Amino acid sequence: MTESTNTKKFDLNNPCIFCHPKKEEILGENEYAQIVADNSPVSNGHCLIIPRRHIKTLFEATKEENQAFFELIQEARTIIQKQGYKPDGYNIGSNNDLAAGQSVFHLHIHVIPRYIGDIEQPKGGIRHVIPEKASYDTKDR
Repeated sequence: MTESTNTKKFDLNNPCIFCHPKKEEILGENEYAQIVADNSPVSNGHCLIIPRRHIKTLFEATKEENQAFFELIQEARTIIQKQGYKPDGYNIGSNNDLAAGQSVFHLHIHVIPRYIGDIEQPKGGIRHVIPEKASYDTKDR
């Protein structure tokens, strides 16, 4: 077998990996969405809120779906704590479209537990998506 046939690319979107989660992967749910553990976690307890409806970005969600997502974000925090993790903080967010880093084109909202010392300098948090813009000094404002 040649290298080109041995390294077949796995397409996360065909079929969509979030459209049909396995029952045992679902940690919580409501009418509009489900909580699943991230299969490539950034930290212990990292999970995803995934809408039942296949939509690409948060901007396509209805008012009812958005409310349901935020209810599940709260539930995810409870689940993470019940799993025995004791985060010192959380990053919550989603990548919306290719330029923002989205790789699975089914909306998913990350709930990422953060722990003191998990990175050297957490200041700036989500700003680190563009590393040279991450650090800022408030005295310059």
